[in-house]
Amino acid sequence: HNPKKHSWTPIYNMIEGARARGAKVIVLDPRVSEQAEVADVHLRLRSGTDAAMCLGWLKVIFDEGLYDKKFVTKWCTGFDALKARVDEYPLERVSAITGVDQALIAEAARLYATADGAIIPWPPITDMQISSTSAIRLHSILRAVTGNLDVVGGETLGGFNPDMIPESELALHDQLSNEQKAKQLGYEKHPAYTYRVAEMLKAPTEKVWGYPYADIVMGCHMANPSEVFRAMAYGDPYPIKAFFALGNNALMSYPNQHQIHKAMLNQDLIVAHELFMTPTAMMADYVLPGDAFSERNHIADTWNWTTRLGLSQKVAEPPEQASNSYQFWRDLAVRFGFEEWFPWSTHDEVLDYRLSRSGRSFADFEAQGFMEIPPTKYRKYRKTGFATPSGKVELSSSVLGDLGFDPLPYFRPGPATSEEFPYLVFNGVREDPFFQTGQRNIKELRDRCPVPKIFMHPDDAKREDFKDGEWLELQTAYGAVSAELSVQPNMKTGHLRVPHGWWYPEATDTETLAGAFLSSDAVLCSDDDEFLDHEQGIPHFKGFPGRVVRTTKPAAIGVA
Repeated sequence: HNPKKHSWTPIYNMIEGARARGAKVIVLDPRVSEQAEVADVHLRLRSGTDAAMCLGWLKVIFDEGLYDKKFVTKWCTGFDALKARVDEYPLERVSAITGVDQALIAEAARLYATADGAIIPWPPITDMQISSTSAIRLHSILRAVTGNLDVVGGETLGGFNPDMIPESELALHDQLSNEQKAKQLGYEKHPAYTYRVAEMLKAPTEKVWGYPYADIVMGCHMANPSEVFRAMAYGDPYPIKAFFALGNNALMSYPNQHQIHKAMLNQDLIVAHELFMTPTAMMADYVLPGDAFSERNHIADTWNWTTRLGLSQKVAEPPEQASNSYQFWRDLAVRFGFEEWFPWSTHDEVLDYRLSRSGRSFADFEAQGFMEIPPTKYRKYRKTGFATPSGKVELSSSVLGDLGFDPLPYFRPGPATSEEFPYLVFNGVREDPFFQTGQRNIKELRDRCPVPKIFMHPDDAKREDFKDGEWLELQTAYGAVSAELSVQPNMKTGHLRVPHGWWYPEATDTETLAGAFLSSDAVLCSDDDEFLDHEQGIPHFKGFPGRVVRTTKPAAIGVA
């Protein structure tokens, strides 16, 4: 993770502000990124080994008694079981897994555990690994056992703003019967982010947060994407015959792109609600014009992570016929006879309703320019407990145990390199001019990055006799992409990096879908079980085997 002034700006500002006040910064990154260059400690780990690194930190923290014994005794369950698991990860093993020196691992663990207040900002990298659920849990466990939960200088537990009706209340979760919820794809196989777990946590979530469904980042009860595309393609466990893509270039945004293509070809109806003619939109039966974020009013509620509310005012009216996503779904619902569930005729009326508990309208909010943030309260768990079945921090998860998973965190290695595929590939990293698969059609941005790149360390390039600027084909067992080589000393040896989401809007033919398969990182990864996190079904983008060979620049590439 590499927050910058123009990318992940709030986290960047938070880090820089803390650094200015004397805070120490630890960076985990295979690359020598901009953040790593100025870090106090840089752990240059092998891609995809974050969970092992966290287990190594816990080993040091437990062995040296650096944990908050009072908090652990009173507010945690499963400590003895966790300690036994952590003992399976001595620093010798962790160093062998991560490629980081034992002394440096121990130094970082001590620096974190002994700080007078420490945080682990959310890193998207741990959402993209075969051990993602364990890595995410380990971050929470580190916060808890070091006494950094809901304290000054630590990780505050935000929750819902009392002046704003959350999306959770609008989502009508209870209109779905338990029988229907059980049909959700991923419910049995990868349940941790589906209704199956949401229902298990319903009572404690309501007790702590006041709402039975948390809806953190508009999720916590989602169908598993890989299971959805498989059902679309093969009808297993049941057929899906209609697909709606709202501002989502789905064809290029998930692993196993060729299966997604097959899935979309197998649909009776595809509708795209879009600003641009993306490869996904090219496959649609209907393309309806959507609005841009600057063409609608919005209240940023930070997806219930914090109690802050931000104001976003439209600066222009959308073009004729363009609509926002609420209007799209409401118009469809009205045609189906479901108008009673959409009583607000416009998006702005929804905003007024969501602010109604505060006695203000969106116009009031707009005139005021800000919304007061409720004073931060710390150690709220002393009154409410935590939103778990036990009411405590479950170091050994009763929910995962009840589902038949390992209740303790662990490290699971990704597919290994071999003589045939000697490099570790990591993808899913964005380039500065672009967001996800977008903006390749905007000349001012495309000029800054005209072609896709494969990033390689100079030692690897020299050994392979590759020259900076020549075109290579990166191959895995599942697919291949073409890109221009960029030799960079900040790369880790033995690693290759390929950016996310490349296609060629200048190649407007629908036969190749604007070069959607030429350089898209989504063709490199499988979503078979060996590539998926067990509990959530998250695909492994960080550290899978690949190789590179020379090729020629694809004819489709021009200038957008």
